Amino acid sequence: MSKILFSHSYFMRFDPKQWATGQPYAPIGTLYAAALMRQNGHEVSLLDTMFAYGPEEVILPLHNQHPEFFVIYDDGFNYLTKMCLTNMREAAFEMMKFAKQSGCTVIVSSSDATDHFEKYLQEGADFVVLGEAEQTLVELVQAINNKETDFLSIPGLAYEQKGAVIKTMRRSVMKELDELPFPAWDIIDMAPYRKIWMKSRGYFSMNMATTRGCPFKCNWCAKPIYGNRYNSRSPQNVVAELKLLQEKFAFDHIWFCDDIFGLKPGWVHEFADLLEKENIIFRFKIQARADLLLQQDYIFDLARAGCENIWMGAESGSQKILDAMDKGTRVEQIFEATRLLKKNNIHPSFFIQFGYPGETKEDIMNTINMINTLLPYEIGISVSYPLPGTQFYEKVKTQLNDKSNWTDSDELALMFSNTYAPAFYKQLHRYVHKSYRKHLALEAIKTLVRRPATLRFTKMKKAVSLLYYSPTAWIAKQKLQQLEIPAR
Repeated sequence: MSKILFSHSYFMRFDPKQWATGQPYAPIGTLYAAALMRQNGHEVSLLDTMFAYGPEEVILPLHNQHPEFFVIYDDGFNYLTKMCLTNMREAAFEMMKFAKQSGCTVIVSSSDATDHFEKYLQEGADFVVLGEAEQTLVELVQAINNKETDFLSIPGLAYEQKGAVIKTMRRSVMKELDELPFPAWDIIDMAPYRKIWMKSRGYFSMNMATTRGCPFKCNWCAKPIYGNRYNSRSPQNVVAELKLLQEKFAFDHIWFCDDIFGLKPGWVHEFADLLEKENIIFRFKIQARADLLLQQDYIFDLARAGCENIWMGAESGSQKILDAMDKGTRVEQIFEATRLLKKNNIHPSFFIQFGYPGETKEDIMNTINMINTLLPYEIGISVSYPLPGTQFYEKVKTQLNDKSNWTDSDELALMFSNTYAPAFYKQLHRYVHKSYRKHLALEAIKTLVRRPATLRFTKMKKAVSLLYYSPTAWIAKQKLQQLEIPAR
């Protein structure tokens, strides 16, 4: 059997916004692949680039371990790797070159490599694994070890042969997720993760995935790894991993990083029952849709299980824009879901997207008014980002020219023509955040006036922040208005 050195291409130090935020999560997609390869008899190790200073850090493990295979396997559960940031792509290319110099067979699996496999092959990758990659990786390494030279029968591959790029048939996604081993948590050093979380948030959060895929078809959302099929682990399997992680790492909090958590009917109810039976108590956050949150007892069961924060893909406060996105939700559902979450003591948080084609000033104002009326717990604001393989990308790709990726997650550059110039949307991001904070401060003051007994330091601090956010929001709005010039 073979020695395999795994890595991934996300360097948090290359992403200033995420480094400053200080909330890293382990690359569980990478750990799943390593666990399966180990189950098949291979010796696996990990170069975790999350806190690395640069791609040259791969040189020492390559020299010390002499692996036959170097596998860059990105975490398909993390939106940061789906964004295909150029900083990370260039780092992957550098690591590939070092691995080739060490005599490794280089294999790459990532959203970016799936979309641009020719580029990775040109830069030295021997194989690019397309889509969901664990089973393909097992079959590919076995074939290479058996001295095979014909890989056409292995689904989900791209490689070069006699100067031509070969792409094999697509591999079907796995349905029985309980058959996978748990991620190889033992090969990663979790100490720096804990240290950064404790410093930035005062608690330690870990990530888990209970499902793969998303059946909904928002036309801007790319799914190069797990596709539109939705497959779920059993509640029993998830609880077993939770017990293992609790014993091994004593986490405080879990991010269930599924695109949609608990979509399968009855899943959340059974999950909550199991947690109560096993007396497992922890806090967690999930991602969900506004319409799903309105299902009977869904929010109640989530609260019973320990959910404290739900990130909704609200996207826009304009029904016109939601319809243009093929989102399949209604603005009224966002309002109702937010009300119900607050009633059940769960924080509602919003993903917001500005700059979708056709968005007008009225649509923007509808979104801002929705945020300032509902006052979610947190907001994550982005501008529309065209990902290959989406209808949205096809609509704007002729405008992208040489600029089709952000350098890092804070770039927020609008890469196609829209109502306003790109500088407007950068300033809009600043203004919306300051306006939102101002309204949170106003709400805190109202609460203190109505119920003085609720006075707490955090509430007082939020109320006093009005002194900062009121003038800075006004200044940000003036700057925004100066940029409110229709794009040519």
